[in-house]
Amino acid sequence: MSKSEKREQRIRDNTANVSLHEFEALILRYGEIVEGANHPKAHIGNHIFPYKRENPVKAHYVEAVLGFIDEAEEIQADGN
Repeated sequence: MSKSEKREQRIRDNTANVSLHEFEALILRYGEIVEGANHPKAHIGNHIFPYKRENPVKAHYVEAVLGFIDEAEEIQADGN
């Protein structure tokens, strides 16, 4: 298991206590971060999701991003 896979598993196991650094590393593994006027936006697959930069990141932001990642992986698996 690579470092990024371990990080993702740790985040999936505990969505309530995720640091901003780990959250943004997870986003960058599957997509990109675009700086907005007030809040950055995570682009994963076809989803654009604004989030608040605070440490630790609130669980509902983490759960939403994990859902987008799962959906993007499912679409990619169906396409191959």
